[in-house]
Amino acid sequence: MRNFQKYKHRPWFRTFRKWSGQLIVPFIIFQFIRTIFLPTIFDVLLLALFIVIAVGIWSEII
Repeated sequence: MRNFQKYKHRPWFRTFRKWSGQLIVPFIIFQFIRTIFLPTIFDVLLLALFIVIAVGIWSEII
């Protein structure tokens, strides 16, 4: 019989994921506005990274 675990990750990691999920949206909005007004390659890559992290958190991949 397989050992059933209610939670896959440790409590501190779940707390970190919850907090980062709440903070990533303002970061994305700020970075999007900054990218519109001052588009550099660094801003575009940072915005893409934030979006990938947000999708990973929301889909519970990370």
